[in-house]
Amino acid sequence: MARIEETPLPGLGIRYDFVTEEGQRVGVIHHRTGRRELFICPPDDPDTTSLTLNLTDDDSHALSDALGGSRIIESLTQLQQQIEGLAIDWLTVEEGTAYADKTIGEARIRTRTGVSVVAVIRNENASPAPGPDFHLDAGDVLVVVGTPEGIENVREILSTG
Repeated sequence: MARIEETPLPGLGIRYDFVTEEGQRVGVIHHRTGRRELFICPPDDPDTTSLTLNLTDDDSHALSDALGGSRIIESLTQLQQQIEGLAIDWLTVEEGTAYADKTIGEARIRTRTGVSVVAVIRNENASPAPGPDFHLDAGDVLVVVGTPEGIENVREILSTG
């Protein structure tokens, strides 16, 4: 039986992975916000993925049910992550959304959600601790810190305004 390795990712969530009999590393990152990432990578390089799938809660339940899993395990994982209270996530500013081509201050993210934007990643370059006058572009990835609920509110703000 394959051994599942559990790796805490401070501020992000938990990574679970194992090496299959065929030699591929398969894993899931459980983000504190509830988001899940399924990945496959070579066994000798767990940081190089050959496939990554972002899964919604419904996707995760369907896959778990298809593999014979139980929703109880997911509920316990969520409870453990919520107790810790602080989450970090990466949110993309999509083309055509309300805050593409506006500033962080205009989005009022911290005021409306209590979540802090601690960095913006643009074209593989990070801008740490951006101020309210930082101009957001479509494709920017915001690194945000706050409660899981607050981060979900930021995701909604970025998508619907």
